[in-house]
Amino acid sequence: MSRPSDSDIARDIDIDSQETQEWLQALQSVLAEAGPERARFLLSRLSAAAQQWGVNWRDARNTPYVNTIRPEQEPPFPGGSDAQAIEERIASIMRWNALAMVVRANRAYGELGGHIASFASAADLFEVGFNHFFRARDEQFAGDVVYFQPHSAPGIYARAFLEGALSEDDLAYYRREIEAKRVGRQGLSSYPHPWLMPQFWQFPTGSMGIGPINAIYQARFLRYMEHRGLLQDQGRKVWGVFGDGEMDEPESLAALSLASREKLDNLIFVVNCNLQRLDGPVRGNGHIVDELETLFAGAGWNVIKLLWGSDWDGLFARDQDGELVDALNRTVDGQLQTFAANDGAFNRQHFFGQTPGTRAIGATLTDEEINRLRRGGHDMKKIYSAYQAAARHRGQPTVILAQTKKGYGMGAAGEGKMTTHQQKKLDEESLLQFRDRFKLPLSDEQCRELAFYKPADDSPEMKHLHARRAALGGYLPRRHAGQARRAVPPLAAHSKFALEADGKEMSSTMALVRQLGNLLKDKDFGQYVVPIVADEARTFGMANLFRQVGIYSSQGQLYEPEDIGSILYYREAKDGQILEEGITEAGAISSWTAAATAYSVHGTPMLPFYIYYSMFGFQRIGDLIWAAADQRARGFLIGATSGRTTLGGEGLQHQDGNSLVTAASIPNCVSYDPAYAYELAVILDEGMRRMMERGDDVFYYITVTNENEAQPSLPEGVQDGILRGLYCLARKPQAQARLLGSGPILKEAVAAAALLQQHWQIEAEVWSVTSYTELARDGVAAQRAQRLVGLVGSEALPYVTQQLQGSPAPVIAVSDYIRTLPESIRAFVPAPYVTLGTDGFGRSDTRVNLRDFFEIDARWIAYTALCEVWGDDRARLQEAARTLGIDTAKPLSSTV
Repeated sequence: MSRPSDSDIARDIDIDSQETQEWLQALQSVLAEAGPERARFLLSRLSAAAQQWGVNWRDARNTPYVNTIRPEQEPPFPGGSDAQAIEERIASIMRWNALAMVVRANRAYGELGGHIASFASAADLFEVGFNHFFRARDEQFAGDVVYFQPHSAPGIYARAFLEGALSEDDLAYYRREIEAKRVGRQGLSSYPHPWLMPQFWQFPTGSMGIGPINAIYQARFLRYMEHRGLLQDQGRKVWGVFGDGEMDEPESLAALSLASREKLDNLIFVVNCNLQRLDGPVRGNGHIVDELETLFAGAGWNVIKLLWGSDWDGLFARDQDGELVDALNRTVDGQLQTFAANDGAFNRQHFFGQTPGTRAIGATLTDEEINRLRRGGHDMKKIYSAYQAAARHRGQPTVILAQTKKGYGMGAAGEGKMTTHQQKKLDEESLLQFRDRFKLPLSDEQCRELAFYKPADDSPEMKHLHARRAALGGYLPRRHAGQARRAVPPLAAHSKFALEADGKEMSSTMALVRQLGNLLKDKDFGQYVVPIVADEARTFGMANLFRQVGIYSSQGQLYEPEDIGSILYYREAKDGQILEEGITEAGAISSWTAAATAYSVHGTPMLPFYIYYSMFGFQRIGDLIWAAADQRARGFLIGATSGRTTLGGEGLQHQDGNSLVTAASIPNCVSYDPAYAYELAVILDEGMRRMMERGDDVFYYITVTNENEAQPSLPEGVQDGILRGLYCLARKPQAQARLLGSGPILKEAVAAAALLQQHWQIEAEVWSVTSYTELARDGVAAQRAQRLVGLVGSEALPYVTQQLQGSPAPVIAVSDYIRTLPESIRAFVPAPYVTLGTDGFGRSDTRVNLRDFFEIDARWIAYTALCEVWGDDRARLQEAARTLGIDTAKPLSSTV
């Protein structure tokens, strides 16, 4: 395409056209004599001067609706036109096999679903990446990182089939993972799921928006490890291929400024702009490409528009008056979709027929040639140019906005149709048309039978495919399990203060931070610990770590902090260890995920601790935590200031009474609610050994509070009970009631036992429940084993049943969480069982008043025990209520 003409640029009303032409000619002269760098410098100076002189002008963020890279700037395609033709044939084969896989599955099982149209639009984008840019891990190179568009998963399977990683039988079990295992095959998951296909997929991207933010923080964590000397800088890239509709998710755009601020030129987004989401146009009345250009450019990204194929270059060259570019600028996405869904004759009339100039350009083409005009995302030469420019760009992340047609090649059955996303079945005529469109060597019968096609091993296509992947280090995607292990320091080395607390007062948060500080000091292990906070490190008592290990900053510290004279001053450093992300829980958990999966992605096990207000975890960013679970993350999530009544005056939105319930829904999340520092120490030590030494694909969620308490030392023989979820503080064989307390409410249970003894001489036994979730999971597994295997005897019983079966005394369970949590073990408690909890909204008040409001303080626990011991003796119970000073007429907390 030639440069826009003067008349094209000066199209607005011009009161002095001669002056305008002089300015434009001067700029053209600078370009010709000194080149674009000098031209950019002069334009920047003019813009700055205009602002200084009060002109109040700013250049528009949008560029014309044409390709950023001009034809004369394009590099030659590697291997020339012959190689390009081979790769186009390979892409056509991928399209067919992906289509055949989905249509086959839904012809046999109409309920399975699947997607054809997304990969049909993105196939060329993927193929250029696979053949020239996506580098695999080998013995010398750690590999690029690629986040795949989830709806294009069938196309990735189709490529793995040609490469030999998947068989034809495997493709037959698309979306039938359970059935596949029964017959010894590899079932293919619906979307990229590392948990379900642990040797294949690296990153779960199926939940829209998760991929983009994770990719950004993955690129940043890669830099973090390089700057800290944990990884060699090998020029690795993080690629993310996403959809334009996906960019509406807040997570997709949440970290754009981080990427530019950190100058992450190791990061490349490819946004497949097929202009259509699930039900219709992404921006029917506008341009999603222009909108994204504004957002990314405004955030500081390098933006490459890849809109039109090579067959448009000649049309733009003939567009001397700029009418064609004007027509494209004016044509909204909804209309472009209509053009995509219709033939050459329709487009001649409705697009090229808009002005005399566009009619003249259209007249140089036949209807069939108009019909075959390609968008940029379907032209491999243009794609290669964009990818190469992105890979070579320095100082900024790059986004490639690649325009495609959704359902490309599906013809009347789906190309550009509103219904194309849901298209999962094609009739015989459509299949034959698809074959003919891409010149596939399939008979009519093979088309009707949806036969998979794989060229002969010695064909040019197969030779080229394998040669290109060999040049790039091997095949993708591949997930590496990460066999490296890391020895954990002895328990006493980091937690002696907690094991021998001897009544010292501290909060569990303080104990956690002290343990973390000791781990960071370990000369061998400490460098692999990654402390992460969204913000409020000082709230959690972590300020002492600022000086100890520093806060990571890719630029170091370019200022003198205000508190430089204090012991705990705010210290940023290029090799800093703490990741303090600012007020972005989504960003912080994405950092945590990158660190928690470094054992697989980089072959370097890291141990991240993400410490945050517990209410702003599973409730706020549960989808990102779920994705981390899918990715087989290993690390600690620390829910600080947890519980509904421990945070005092903060009120409704800050007081957490439900995170442990949500955590229980994630199969590989191990959750605990410790009361004492020694419990926390034992749990942390076991968690580290499971993840770092034994390589278990689990992560831990542990709640801690800011409530100071006198901490006892570790009693003898309770470690197993701590880890399994329940142990007795002191056995009382004649107990008339048993009180189960957890977290900060354990002390209320202890106080309740004292009240019962003091006023009514009732013996109550107190138990610490460190994990209702672990008890419930154990109970379910034990009962299942009894049903299926017929196990008998005491050892076959659920652990909680074993512990509580020796007495008929009633059991009262209380926590700072909603009743659903202790209710999860009801089936396994061999005695009358009552639960207390914090159902309802939080309130702003003191801890004393909050615990009375939710009926979980010592007085309410004691009264509940009396109700179980005395039965329906209302007179005695009313007297007890007066003694305890409780209001039995108050409303239920969950109703007010």
